[in-house]
Amino acid sequence: MKNILSYLIVSFFFLSCTKVVDVDLAIAAPKLVIDASIDWVKGTTGNEQKIKLSTTTGYYSATFPTVSGADIIITNAANTVFIFTENPGTGEYICSNFHPVIGEAYTLKVVLNGETYTATETCIGVPDIENDIVQNNDGGFGGDEIEISYYYQDNGNEENHYLHRILSPVSTFPDYKAEDDENSQGKLMQEYFSDEDLKSGDSINIRLYGISRRYYDYFRKLLTASGANSGPFQTTPGSVRGNIINQTHSGNFAYGYFRLSEVDVKDYTVK
Repeated sequence: MKNILSYLIVSFFFLSCTKVVDVDLAIAAPKLVIDASIDWVKGTTGNEQKIKLSTTTGYYSATFPTVSGADIIITNAANTVFIFTENPGTGEYICSNFHPVIGEAYTLKVVLNGETYTATETCIGVPDIENDIVQNNDGGFGGDEIEISYYYQDNGNEENHYLHRILSPVSTFPDYKAEDDENSQGKLMQEYFSDEDLKSGDSINIRLYGISRRYYDYFRKLLTASGANSGPFQTTPGSVRGNIINQTHSGNFAYGYFRLSEVDVKDYTVK
């Protein structure tokens, strides 16, 4: 789920307006945005990881300024240091030897313009998405949409939290949903996706992430801030802040979240 934070600051949608009127707005000082989403896709080593730095921008701006010149490292519980080096001028910092371990704690450190930002998080595992994805051509609320459902087995021995990401040709942005196992402890869990514009031959990409309770709560706040039921990326999240702390000047906080997730991926082609 790379660049989740990039989607958080995307353009606003005016669904009910017949005419768009530009209004002069005061522009707040830009804030640092740290997109530190470490995703370990099942079946890979997870060695290649990326962290992206940008800043917030004006309401009407279509681009988001990237941030160069930072020193970024992640340290594991054994004090092994993983260095993220910028691809010059892009604001993208790359590490090619990262070593993810389920259940291990990691600490992020970002040094920029004399200020130090830190966050600590645990790498969370995820179950496999079952292979028997089911298609229903009479699905959706009105029974007139193509609907798919997929399954995954919850671990009954622990509290679990999940993030779903579904990308299809009919969606401008991926659909996201945060879920817990409070009412499904140890059960085979089921998730649905439908859209009236889906058609035969469309390819749907499904990603299931293991997430911490803290990230689950954070993500649900984003959903509330956005006013969206299906995803958090239709309005600016305002003052929703993550787990990254400015150790130098606490008032100069950064937006974003440091997250480490195992990810299972499935592709499905509509029949």
